[in-house]
Amino acid sequence: MFASSVQPPLVSLLASSNSSCLDLFKSGVDASLPSDSLICFLNDSTSRPEPPGPAQLIRPLCIALEDDGDDSQGRTLDQTVLHIQSPTLRSTFIRCPALTGRNLGLKHPWLHFQVRNLGREWSFEVGVVDRAGREGVVRCSTFQTNPTLKMITPPLLHLPLSFPRASTRPLTAWSTINLNLPSFIPHFSSAFLISQEDPNSEQELTRPRIRSAITVPVPTGTYSHISYIKVYATCRLRRIWLSEAGPGQALPLEFELFSLE
Repeated sequence: MFASSVQPPLVSLLASSNSSCLDLFKSGVDASLPSDSLICFLNDSTSRPEPPGPAQLIRPLCIALEDDGDDSQGRTLDQTVLHIQSPTLRSTFIRCPALTGRNLGLKHPWLHFQVRNLGREWSFEVGVVDRAGREGVVRCSTFQTNPTLKMITPPLLHLPLSFPRASTRPLTAWSTINLNLPSFIPHFSSAFLISQEDPNSEQELTRPRIRSAITVPVPTGTYSHISYIKVYATCRLRRIWLSEAGPGQALPLEFELFSLE
């Protein structure tokens, strides 16, 4: 999609306040769960407007604040956000590019998510490609406990992901996740990770398997670009962007998180 385009140092793929936020994305929901599986836009503070029936929003995760000791949601955002929920992760998602077979071609080394923890399992994945054109998939999941490498097509590096614990009393359930994409390439050659089995593997988001790991083209060279991004249920998203710099970079004002006082 963008391989032949001039790429600025910062590219925003999703901004929930934009009316055309999902133009570059494909979305899917579980049609067998019309009340539980949904994707919608709402205000983070009020959780309104409510989606049309029979869909029912889940209750956001509560956070205990030190100043009052009561259960509350912490600091919420007085902004429109994208709400994705489902008890079945694999069937409810957004994916960029929207068309199968297209390649994002964005060469930025850093990927960033602004996401809210809703207290349910959550997962996302990104396709990384080296300069020889070999692709690998990096998946991060809150239900994963050990890093594993599965020699499927393309090879899958599955990593555990955790939000701040409730006991740390964070002010908000919103987090910014920063990924340095080139740092994942060497792990696709790890024999140790191939031998690991995760106790939660039954929750694995399935991919087609092959007979022999020898035939799998594994990314081992220098990082080139990302091929796609896919975000599964359950979470709230405000922004997804890529950048040349890491988490210490100065960001435009619209990238900042503003709470409701």
